[in-house]
Amino acid sequence: MHNKPYIVIMAGGIGSRFWPYSRRKRPKQFLDILGTGRTLLQMTYDRFRQLASPEQFFVITYRKYVDLVKEQLPELRDYQILSEPNRKNTAPCIAYAGYKIHSIDPNATMIITPSDHLIQQENKFFKSIKKALAAANEPGRLVTLGIKPNRPETGYGYIQYVEGSGKDALKVKTFTEKPNIKLAKAFIDSGDFVWNSGIFIWKCASLIQAMEKHMPDLAEVFQEGEEHFGSEREADFITKAYLQFKNISVDYGLMEKSSDVYVILGDFLWSDLGSWQSLHEVREQDEDENVIEGNVMLYGTKKSYIKSDSGKLIVVEGLENYLVSDTDNVLLICPLDGEKRFRQFVSNARKKGEDYV
Repeated sequence: MHNKPYIVIMAGGIGSRFWPYSRRKRPKQFLDILGTGRTLLQMTYDRFRQLASPEQFFVITYRKYVDLVKEQLPELRDYQILSEPNRKNTAPCIAYAGYKIHSIDPNATMIITPSDHLIQQENKFFKSIKKALAAANEPGRLVTLGIKPNRPETGYGYIQYVEGSGKDALKVKTFTEKPNIKLAKAFIDSGDFVWNSGIFIWKCASLIQAMEKHMPDLAEVFQEGEEHFGSEREADFITKAYLQFKNISVDYGLMEKSSDVYVILGDFLWSDLGSWQSLHEVREQDEDENVIEGNVMLYGTKKSYIKSDSGKLIVVEGLENYLVSDTDNVLLICPLDGEKRFRQFVSNARKKGEDYV
């Protein structure tokens, strides 16, 4: 039995809100979005190497990205890369990883993390993770990390906890989807709400127990397939299994229903890097609050994000709060907070040709 936790990195998303830089062939988790020389996936792996050795990692991704994972994390063996035949949100993905790891090590504890978040102040982060691991030792407990909010953010989900319900692990009262600004302000004022980080910590056995209770259809499929894990029949079984699953998030399928959910409050700098605007907030800015990547001349332009990979000179005058992203065969110019329209941009661009998306 390992004392080290297993680290499960979810890396299957499309990253369409970072279009045109993020494309279907190479979504944002496989890009060096922060200019560090490492991709977001590699940075996530590097971060958790403090807690676990390479053989404790599993990456779960969409089947078309398996080769990208292998290329970026050559330390992993083939069985550590779990391939999803189609995207069915986080519940099937986390269940697959949980049942698979449980078949290898029935006493295992797992930490599930998205592949594309930014975490600064890593020493504070690991203090929270260690508290979460201790809390997750209690049988049946599902533990998540909540981030103490520093602004009424409408781009994140929120977790409300019961104040004074524990020393480190606080009982969760409610999960709330992304609120409007008025509600977000009310959450901040009430003081018992934190941002939902999407990072989960639990024993595989606790996850399976919760799945059997709250998502019996999913649990039944995986129970029947457990004998196929680690054999050449695994891929076939998963392909068939995924046809039966609904598209459902783990928050909705488990966390909102279970009475055994606890949150650890994290007080470190965190961003889900969900949009160009959130990236603008964490990148280095010039004196006019512009983020500039590329060969750029700006006049009377502020609070904007100008990115070009082409090397051609980009001259911009008179923009405020704008994104100019020149990548490959697409030039996008739109308001910096315009990510609500991105789905529309991408689906219309696809009609012009698959190589634009």
